[in-house]
Amino acid sequence: MQLTRRDALALGAGAAALAVLPMRAIAAGEEQIAAFTGGASIGEGGLTLDAPEIAENGNTVPISVSAPGAEAIMVLALGNPTPPVATFNFGPLAGSHSASTRIRLAGTQDVTAVARMADGSFVQATKTVKVTIGGCGG
Repeated sequence: MQLTRRDALALGAGAAALAVLPMRAIAAGEEQIAAFTGGASIGEGGLTLDAPEIAENGNTVPISVSAPGAEAIMVLALGNPTPPVATFNFGPLAGSHSASTRIRLAGTQDVTAVARMADGSFVQATKTVKVTIGGCGG
């Protein structure tokens, strides 16, 4: 097979597009966090994010979040094509401010949780999950 100039340009454009895709997903995650927080500063502590360090299958990764005194907790998978995973809202009569679910991860990536506390402040927790078998089309 002979590589033409047109083929080389097409391969280069494809490689550039693949390099930009993860940046777009991270930027989309940052936009979601900014929309959730209204641009407020985010602190650390007071939010617990439990996720496995290594997930054998990206199709079902168990996670749990807990933040005593939280009004809402948003979970994002920053490496997925669509970063927002779930938002859990807690009313004044909630027995506990925690939730657990199973999520799908496209590959090894950071899972981030942001909690809006009752006093209006925001806290964040991040955990890296290594996926051995991809879940979102991988």
